[in-house]
Amino acid sequence: MIFEQIATGGCQSYLIGCNESSGAALIDPEISQIDHYIALAARDGLRIRYVIDTHTHADHFSATRQLARQLGVPVVMHRASSAPFVDMRIGDGEMIIVGKLRLHAIHTPGHTRDSMCLRVEDRLFTGDTLLIGATGRTDLPTGDPEALFDSLFHRILRLDADVKVFPAHDYKGRRNSTIGQELATNPRLQTRERAAFAEMMRNLDLSMPTHITEALRTNMSGGKSVAQLLAEAAARVPFMSLEELRARIQAAEDDLIVLDVREREAYESGHIPGARVLPRGQLELRVNQELPDPTRRVLTCCELGYVSTLAASTLREIGFLHTVALDGGMKAWREAGYPVKVGREPQ
Repeated sequence: MIFEQIATGGCQSYLIGCNESSGAALIDPEISQIDHYIALAARDGLRIRYVIDTHTHADHFSATRQLARQLGVPVVMHRASSAPFVDMRIGDGEMIIVGKLRLHAIHTPGHTRDSMCLRVEDRLFTGDTLLIGATGRTDLPTGDPEALFDSLFHRILRLDADVKVFPAHDYKGRRNSTIGQELATNPRLQTRERAAFAEMMRNLDLSMPTHITEALRTNMSGGKSVAQLLAEAAARVPFMSLEELRARIQAAEDDLIVLDVREREAYESGHIPGARVLPRGQLELRVNQELPDPTRRVLTCCELGYVSTLAASTLREIGFLHTVALDGGMKAWREAGYPVKVGREPQ
């Protein structure tokens, strides 16, 4: 078996491949690592055949849907998943075949209703059901501490002690453990009575994941995160540096329209000299009035550079093909010591 473990902060993804067939499966991929996964597979001579999520993630953005579209392969999840984009729904005891490899699904509800572990030879990919020195939390949507107890003590902890445990998360740089090690040393597994275990889980008082609302929304629906929208917009837009824009203003060039897409109050508190204001929220409705000539070169700017990137992408999509975005925003412009004008520009 060809095996790659990819860490993204505390998130762990796994690329497993068959030496003979060169087929592979990718488990719990994270959105920022898409190019890395594809490069690893190419380096190892593998073709990814399946992208798999062990459960609906609440603490990172899954890459399964985007990778599935890009590679033309199915998204695999447990049949309890509500995500509409899942192509292959599998149940307890079923398996996925990748060349000579057999990926056996074990339904392990508790962290989420759709949680499953995958057994591949001597390895168990546990998602968030069993972590190194901990377990998955049960206070997120569809979590159930009694179900987690059953999944742990009646299912996966009955596997051989030397089975290697590879979780979907670890924030301490640990790569793997074993069933035996977790039974012996995992603090949460020392409570082996069902009611006491459930009580312990209900009183953990854990902080919520940073992006929980957005992560659940995108991972359950297949929608896009704000970061994805920004990345896609940035891929369609050229940029101009602060220094280049400053030089053009000093040279009094008049072939460039600087379009400030912040709200008027922010614009009037300080803007790039000569800039016009057209708030992003009104862009599509007022663009024909404000920018009647689509052949003009337009540079968008905002406070931090994010909204202006989205605005520039929108302008290009509707026909302003010479639009660019400022690399940075008014914050960077001010910090560079470049001139700022307060109030309105003369009409």
